[in-house]
Amino acid sequence: MKKGKTAVVVGAQWGDEGKGKIVDVLSERFSVVARYAGGHNAGHTVIINGKRFVLQLVPCGVLREDCRSVIGNGVVLDPIAFLKEVSGLRAAGVKVDGNLFVSNRAQVILPYHRMIELASENAPGRVKIGTTSRGIGPAYEDKAGRRGLRVIDLLDLALLKKHIENACREKNMIAHALFNSEPLDSDKMYAEYAEASRKLAPFVCDTAVLLNRAIDEGHSVMFEGAQGTMLDIDHGTYPFVTSSSAISGGAVIGTGVAPTAIHAVIGVTKAYCTRVGEGPFPTELFDAVGDAIRKRGNEFGAVTGRPRRCGWLDLPLLRYSGMINGTSWLVVTKLDVLDELDEIPVCVGYKVNGHKTDEVPAEASGWDRIECLYKKMPAWKSSTRGITELKKLPKAAREYLSFIEKETGARIGMVSTGPGREETIFVDEFIDELEMMANAGSPAQLKVASK
Repeated sequence: MKKGKTAVVVGAQWGDEGKGKIVDVLSERFSVVARYAGGHNAGHTVIINGKRFVLQLVPCGVLREDCRSVIGNGVVLDPIAFLKEVSGLRAAGVKVDGNLFVSNRAQVILPYHRMIELASENAPGRVKIGTTSRGIGPAYEDKAGRRGLRVIDLLDLALLKKHIENACREKNMIAHALFNSEPLDSDKMYAEYAEASRKLAPFVCDTAVLLNRAIDEGHSVMFEGAQGTMLDIDHGTYPFVTSSSAISGGAVIGTGVAPTAIHAVIGVTKAYCTRVGEGPFPTELFDAVGDAIRKRGNEFGAVTGRPRRCGWLDLPLLRYSGMINGTSWLVVTKLDVLDELDEIPVCVGYKVNGHKTDEVPAEASGWDRIECLYKKMPAWKSSTRGITELKKLPKAAREYLSFIEKETGARIGMVSTGPGREETIFVDEFIDELEMMANAGSPAQLKVASK
């Protein structure tokens, strides 16, 4: 049997690029959607027939009944948050049971992770990263330090009780000594998570086996990234980054699928730039134009509600992202947000200490020395909202997209002209490649590996 094709959808900027909508639109053509990194700090927003879904842990494929969704081993899972999200999806009429699988090797977030992160973020003298204080970083710290609890361990109640008792003793001492935090009750925590364990158990399996079997049997798989390339723990604007691998390579370590199984990488970028929290942002706008983009683009965090910082498109960053991810196709979102602007500057390069450069600094202080070099693109001053054919876009909008292709060397396969599924432009060549990934098997035939 011919093996199934796979694609990774990855954020090409600082997250919030609109990956949720893109994964939802593309999931129609895939048997499985697998999340491979991050936790419930990242929200993917999908709008279907005017109804808004904000997914924090569950992959966007769950919104299609004939698509299976997988939470991979690279994710840090808060069981309480997961079960709350599942309950909300059920209440909205979404078929979850039998369609959603959780890796038995995923790490578990517990209340002491949130306690440590919140106290640490607010500690005097500490560099503020701008975290969501949901325990993501400390959970990954425990994973790297080999102190973490995995989902499979959560199902063993005797082990769970022992782990919580030992961890609470240690974390309470640390939190009190460093931050004067109130101690957590280990007995209360165990009771809550023992109940969560029972409810979580039906979703748990060896997802690495499930995914590899699916590919071997001809099913197509899409890997859903969280955050964005410039928030990657290794390749982002460190230390103002997330705690996991947000690039396309993260799909391999975060799911247990081999690198040779990846066929395409789809990078998602806004037609401009945004960032949440602290950290470098060379093209950031501090004027009325930035405020207008924020208002028109509804640039507020899907999970936190925090206003996003807004700025012009940064092509050196897009080129860097394309190199790191091996981007096959670009998807440009929120083109319609630029409709009313009088002019559209685009950053085409940097100048550091009087010298032109295209390189992205590794050191945090290097960003402070960057002077952006801009090219002013003509504005189109007409609505692109809801347009579904490339040829129907205003000439200046088409020129803007062509300029992005020329400067990045990546082909644009899709353009989003609004939040709805139907407000999307597909490029013919991209459709042809998607058709080559067409499913060879029925999702209902997927074999689930044991816990």
